[in-house]
Amino acid sequence: MRFYTQQHPHYCGIDLHARTMYLCILNQAGAIVLHRNMKADPDSFLSAIAPFRDQIVVTVVTERLIPGSWSVRCSR
Repeated sequence: MRFYTQQHPHYCGIDLHARTMYLCILNQAGAIVLHRNMKADPDSFLSAIAPFRDQIVVTVVTERLIPGSWSVRCSR
């Protein structure tokens, strides 16, 4: 696990389910910049975070994370 000692421009939280995910991106001030319920697949996720990709920290909440799943691969 990597620990962050600095603030980041954007923070992303994901509530991941088998077929859908709920994604929320906040800026440093805590304002919501993206709030979406969407299909749970890598293309949808990467498209949604594309404008923030270089400046974002992502946290995933799920009942279980399956090794080899797309969410594990995208986190690397």
